[in-house]
Amino acid sequence: MRSIELGTSGQEVPNIIAGMMRIGDKTDVQIRDLYAAAREAGVNYFDHADLYGFNVPEGGYHLCERRFAEALKLSSAEREDIIVQSKTGIIDKPWGYDQSYEHIVASAERSLKALNMDYLDVLLLHRPDALVEPEEVARAFDELEAAGKVRAFGVSNHTPRQIDLLKTAVEQPILINQVQLSITHSALVAQGMTSNMTTTGDAITRDGGGLVDYARINDITLQAWSPLQKGSEPGIFLGSPDYPELNAEIERLAEKYGVEPIAVACAWITRHPANMQVVLGTTTPSRIVDAAAGSDISLSRAEWYSLIQAAGHKLP
Repeated sequence: MRSIELGTSGQEVPNIIAGMMRIGDKTDVQIRDLYAAAREAGVNYFDHADLYGFNVPEGGYHLCERRFAEALKLSSAEREDIIVQSKTGIIDKPWGYDQSYEHIVASAERSLKALNMDYLDVLLLHRPDALVEPEEVARAFDELEAAGKVRAFGVSNHTPRQIDLLKTAVEQPILINQVQLSITHSALVAQGMTSNMTTTGDAITRDGGGLVDYARINDITLQAWSPLQKGSEPGIFLGSPDYPELNAEIERLAEKYGVEPIAVACAWITRHPANMQVVLGTTTPSRIVDAAAGSDISLSRAEWYSLIQAAGHKLP
């Protein structure tokens, strides 16, 4: 398992993360098996959000965090051996966003209670709040850090300028930006290659202007969520008849490297010099193991470019 530095923290973390958003309706045994498979594969980084579990029948906010704690019953030593990240800021009734001081602090404290933990390693702002007041975010971060309840901070789905706005008041380093990225949902990287072209839709700036380059310049770790999703459509591209050329190329590389196709899909992301992390949302233990095999694969430039073109992106 290859490790990277998390932002500017100096902390080494795996480039594969186990996402916990779908464990709300899983049994204790299923959650323990998933956790054990992740740890065996070298993954000790677990991603949560206060929102996860709200759409499970008879579920609700913080359900997945609570199920994680109930199933694993981690000892203090085991807790110290893993990285636990959660997110806050999405409201479902009515749907909207809240990055107020009161909401951030209250949500973080509820996450800690649900997880039965004393601290979060990382807290992310889940989605941009158009009504954000950076001074309120700063006040919440300062209070949570001073109390020892959160050790590091980041954002999710934020543009470079939205991060700059937060940094006008927030003193803690923004270590992370968690964004949607897969071979078929790759405008974040494709746009930079087709800039100033008129022959492809990729030339349109959709990410607020060089989000990937901004992250590299500012030492922000990008975490790729939905790494297997078919663009903006439901379902995954692996084995999909919608992407015959891409799957043929993935199969060829999987055979070359002696891994499963899911490992190649992850390797395409981790090969990028931005040192990204892949957030896996699977609840199948074997798929975590198969995906983690892609952590150490360093695709050649030709292989990396062959995959993005096979996914339908036209290079100038």
